[in-house]
Amino acid sequence: MDFDFNITIVGLGLIGGSYAMALKNLRPKNIWAVDIDQEAIDTAQQLGIIDKGYIDPKIPLKNSDIIILCVYPNKMIQFIKENKNYFKKGAILTDTAGIKEKVIKEIEAVLPEDIDFIGGHPMAGREYKGIGFASEDIFKGASYILTPTQRNKAENIVCIEELIKKIGCKNIMKITPKKHDEIVSYTSQLPHIIATSLVNGAKKEDTINFIGGSFKDATRVAHMNTSLWTELLIENKNHILDKIIVFEKEIKKIKEALIEKNQNSLEGLFESAKQKREELI
Repeated sequence: MDFDFNITIVGLGLIGGSYAMALKNLRPKNIWAVDIDQEAIDTAQQLGIIDKGYIDPKIPLKNSDIIILCVYPNKMIQFIKENKNYFKKGAILTDTAGIKEKVIKEIEAVLPEDIDFIGGHPMAGREYKGIGFASEDIFKGASYILTPTQRNKAENIVCIEELIKKIGCKNIMKITPKKHDEIVSYTSQLPHIIATSLVNGAKKEDTINFIGGSFKDATRVAHMNTSLWTELLIENKNHILDKIIVFEKEIKKIKEALIEKNQNSLEGLFESAKQKREELI
């Protein structure tokens, strides 16, 4: 597919900056960016990953064929509500947010009929935020989830799929917004909760000299963008609470095996986890 499009990225953080870097290799007609931070715009222009950046979104939106929204879910909803009349007719919008059901419901309720919003979520990222940590390689080999609805045009879904493949993503999954939120609550959001609990439960004076690879690996994601993850967890709280119950049941099995000194039961739980991880990873 020829990517002779005007593409605008909204939000030049880690993912937005990485998108700009990856898209530059596709040589689209123009890559524009919108951000409230002039410093981020200046950085992107100095790096040569965008053709021009704007504080005022009206200027690029009216000529943009594809708009990629890389901002927090509620800010994205607000952005679309405020700028819904400035999108080019026939434009395709997609996003990178970690929740989908609320986002899509609210956006489709206000978006003009001739504008297509296709929900997207790259399963890629880092524990750091900001354009300074962006990389075109962040998408290489990563999975990407799309959550199309009946409103979306088939040709527009194909366009976004092709774009995702071209930036290096390996697996593209298409599921409902509700199923997305249910699954990522366990595979993405619960691990952040567990990592946070591990770190907050540690006493610095007792553990600082006893930390090895296992603790570092298990708590890596505790170094997170706190404002973003707070929003994601609150907006997806029903699914999260269900998954916390699942985790509590599993850790209770280990606790009971230890209390009872049941070696067979404990070894069985470990062996089951070992085999499942090999299958998953």
